[in-house]
Amino acid sequence: MQTNAEFFRDARSKFPSLTEKADFHHLKYWGETPSEEQDSYSWFESVARALNSEMKREAYVKETRDFFAYVATILGNSSTEVQNCIDVAFVENLFWEVSPTKAGPYWALLPKSLQELYVDFHHRTPL
Repeated sequence: MQTNAEFFRDARSKFPSLTEKADFHHLKYWGETPSEEQDSYSWFESVARALNSEMKREAYVKETRDFFAYVATILGNSSTEVQNCIDVAFVENLFWEVSPTKAGPYWALLPKSLQELYVDFHHRTPL
């Protein structure tokens, strides 16, 4: 089963455009570029920030759908460590300060397993 560091490397290699945007947000928030050994968890928070930024602009739908599907697949076949990273670092931070109108199309793309994690934490949908 994958570790968070392996999940970090795999996600970065599969989604280079999203990685560039997430790295920008990571550098802005943390003041340094991410490294797999120290920052895999916080990097997935940066991915959520990058996606939220794109949601606010109503852009990026294609790679968002692919990334959501990828994360849902990993969630279903991963260690507790990676499941916690997906839940706490990524899903809990999605839709932050995104208006319900702009969140709608992205919520529709989010696989049910990730929607359930979101609702379990926030006790509501972002709509």
